[in-house]
Amino acid sequence: MANNMKKQTAGAKPDPYASVRELYDWIYCLLFALVVCVVLFAFAFHVIDVVGSSMVPTLHNGDKMLVSGLFYTPKAGDVIVFKKNEYDPNKALVKRVIATEGQEINMDFANGIVYIDGEAIAEPYINELTYNKLDFIGPKTVPAGCVFVMGDNRNASVDSRKSEIGMLDTRLILGRAYAVIYPLSVLRVIK
Repeated sequence: MANNMKKQTAGAKPDPYASVRELYDWIYCLLFALVVCVVLFAFAFHVIDVVGSSMVPTLHNGDKMLVSGLFYTPKAGDVIVFKKNEYDPNKALVKRVIATEGQEINMDFANGIVYIDGEAIAEPYINELTYNKLDFIGPKTVPAGCVFVMGDNRNASVDSRKSEIGMLDTRLILGRAYAVIYPLSVLRVIK
């Protein structure tokens, strides 16, 4: 039987189209991968640039973030991207969710402390304590379907303390920032 196999293999002609088929397979795989990437970045993920210093030290001017709004429900501590036409219709803003619907927010600007439902919150992510009042007069309760957002660089941030932004309707949220993907030297998950 082994001799028969050798005779059949030895007598087989080489396939002149093998290299064409292999090239076709490579092109097919590359096109499929490209389509998957396009679909993911068109519907599930976006790459958004950070402009300004309102989120220092978490994010810096020029960072590129991976953002997704797919199946997202905001919660306190999340870094989000949103558009607020009343503030700037041409610009997406990046801030941190501090309070969600039904929570009461208040601030002690003399001591730089933020209170949620009467309790001082721990904020290890901020650049400095919150001394800049802007337009905020509290306490305020976050209405249904809204969140209260602030930048991590509190005294250099325009956020929910300013009347042009105020309580942010969750329908204006483009998504949550999950990771910094550029510059490559600072690849990291956003917390």
